[in-house]
Amino acid sequence: MAGKVYLVGAGPGNAKLITVKGWECIQKADAVVYDRLASPRLLRIMKAGASKIYVGKKTNRHTMKQEDINQLLVDLALEGKTVVRLKGGDPTIFGRVGEEAELLRRHNIPFEIVPGVTSAISVPAYAGIPVTHRDYASSISIITGHESPDKLNRAIYWDKVTNATGTLVFMMGVANIGYISQQLIDHGRPKDTPVALIRWGTWAEQDTLVGTLEDIEHKVQEHGFRPPGVIVVGDVVKQRERLQWAEFMPLFGKRILVTRARSQASELVTRIEELGGEPYELPVIETVPVQADHQREQIAEALNQLEQYDWVIFTSVNGVEHFFRAMEEQDRDIRSLYRARIVAIGPSTKKVLRDKGILAEQVQGSYQQEGLMDTFDADLLPGQKVLLPSGNLARPWLSDRLKEKGLEVHSVSVYETVVPEEQDDELIGLLQKGKVYAVTFTSSSTVTHLLTLLERMGCEQPASLFKNVHVACIGPVTAETAANAGLHVSIVSEEATIESLADALCHMGDQVHQLG
Repeated sequence: MAGKVYLVGAGPGNAKLITVKGWECIQKADAVVYDRLASPRLLRIMKAGASKIYVGKKTNRHTMKQEDINQLLVDLALEGKTVVRLKGGDPTIFGRVGEEAELLRRHNIPFEIVPGVTSAISVPAYAGIPVTHRDYASSISIITGHESPDKLNRAIYWDKVTNATGTLVFMMGVANIGYISQQLIDHGRPKDTPVALIRWGTWAEQDTLVGTLEDIEHKVQEHGFRPPGVIVVGDVVKQRERLQWAEFMPLFGKRILVTRARSQASELVTRIEELGGEPYELPVIETVPVQADHQREQIAEALNQLEQYDWVIFTSVNGVEHFFRAMEEQDRDIRSLYRARIVAIGPSTKKVLRDKGILAEQVQGSYQQEGLMDTFDADLLPGQKVLLPSGNLARPWLSDRLKEKGLEVHSVSVYETVVPEEQDDELIGLLQKGKVYAVTFTSSSTVTHLLTLLERMGCEQPASLFKNVHVACIGPVTAETAANAGLHVSIVSEEATIESLADALCHMGDQVHQLG
């Protein structure tokens, strides 16, 4: 039985600008066939085991011919797979979706066309240019600018198009800007008509160049302005002086590598997006339950004597999640913790405990292990029993200090931290080209695991990839690990929180801007 093909518009680049239905299609797909202008972040929401196939095109270079792409969709569907054909922008606007859908229909393969936010309106919007305006333009034309001048001359009726609408939007026409400008001038548009070119709109590389029909070709050459880009012609371009907004966001133009575990990255990713940056997710941590028999026995022993503990101290969200999973496996609940004072290090740990029905006491100060001794020193008495559920890579500092004070400490590994099986050649290329502004580390293990992962990808000296990248760390312990690994740490958050880390990134951006 044949599968089904979804012809999905990915939007202009920013992953959040895809439609809800497009997002859902990717999540359920067995295979995603994608092109150059689809955000790599969208591929990270694919289900485990799904195939991703790149068929993108660059100027004068095609990974796969259109006819072969059409046939690929048919072949995958005939294997019974659910397939997503992911295209930049909207698939019906110069996306050749008609050819793909036609071949699918000839093979009786069911398909759906899932519209996307077209770059023709969204990219100008991100540059502060509304394509219509009551004072300047009440109509718009969307025109291809990608073909050679000979083909454009045959395909476009310049005498009719030039003045047909108030705003003209040319898609993928940067390489032909001189020809396009001259045709518009020759057919009646004034030489001083405003023109804007926006390249990589909604991406970290977004750049806008403004001129007139008369001088825009010279400006493109002078600034080395390269594709891909959208061209806007008309008086609406004047609105940019008053309406540009993206450039004023604190992290505009900055791509930030997020290395947290996939399940924990959303808060930092969301904050970066809210501040105008582009998060690039590479989960370098995966937490799994401990597997060794002796470790599982230690957990069982600790759970069997929960009523005897005076303190249960959680140092991380992962510690909480895996501890409660172990409790559930042994048919226990929070009533077993009635006697103990329960402490959370950090607001995120406290929040996840609250979600479990426990209002924990919180360490004050920098939210590091060291803060616990400052907060509760007078209450930590010799002979008291302490349970520390943590991971296999947890620092021994807290356990050692408690033992020095005469407390009986049981440190139990409830989870293991492992390096995920990830391959991301796209990231290596971005680092080599200097297109990553900062990398964030939220724990020492994120540092060591990232470098290990890059080594697996073939980088002999992974630390060298970050010589021009701002290294941002939560807390001094993580910063020390990064420095010892050969990374130059330029940002350390004042508190061990995502909000504090985001503020530090913004502050660094302000400093760089002022120096520039």
